[in-house]
Amino acid sequence: MEPKDQVLEVWGDLACFSRPELKVERFSYPVITPSAARGIYDAIFCKPSANPEQAEFRWQITQVEILSPPRYIALRRNEVEEKISVNNVGRWIRNGEQPVPLFADADSQRTQRQTMALKNARYRLHATIVPWPRFRDRLQGLEAQFRRRAARGQCFYQPYMGHREFPAFFELVEVGVKVSSPIAWSADLGVMLYDVFDQSHPGTSQSRPFITLFQAAVKDGVLTVPEYASEAVLKPEGAAD
Repeated sequence: MEPKDQVLEVWGDLACFSRPELKVERFSYPVITPSAARGIYDAIFCKPSANPEQAEFRWQITQVEILSPPRYIALRRNEVEEKISVNNVGRWIRNGEQPVPLFADADSQRTQRQTMALKNARYRLHATIVPWPRFRDRLQGLEAQFRRRAARGQCFYQPYMGHREFPAFFELVEVGVKVSSPIAWSADLGVMLYDVFDQSHPGTSQSRPFITLFQAAVKDGVLTVPEYASEAVLKPEGAAD
């Protein structure tokens, strides 16, 4: 049975899909990346497991329709250079010992960084559910669960547009409903981030990053995303498809 297209319209006041080569002073791609789009679907419906053999499926982004032209806005934000100690948090949970906080207004911990973000971003995302081999007979049920959750606005956590402080709002696009056309814009975007984890097998919270890229091009407002196993997806040398 072929998976069905699951379509979401997503939007947000601000968005930032950071280019990895410009990480320190963040500069957004002009459109959402497949990785960020997958994260929105995961926020609505996913079934991870500490045991990789129990993970049921993954999302495959297939297409992004751009509904508003990319417009940039420059932001300067206060960030902290350190992280709260995990051991201190553990002692706080177990024994009630107060962790030492980090303050963004303290000169010793604060750093100001420039962000070139997008404003008023809006997309129509297309994706399919790809069950792992043991769960292929559950495809219809998984699709039904996703559609119920998306139609009700349910999510496990607030989806976001690249950064957690930029919330994403979403609406399920029902089959047969007339929708607006994507913008009349075409551009060669060059090499774009595809994903930050290996999508060839189930992962866990301890999985190491696995960076993949692809040549991205927008034609008439549509970004077509190749399948993960495709040769069009650039993977680290020696990686297995």
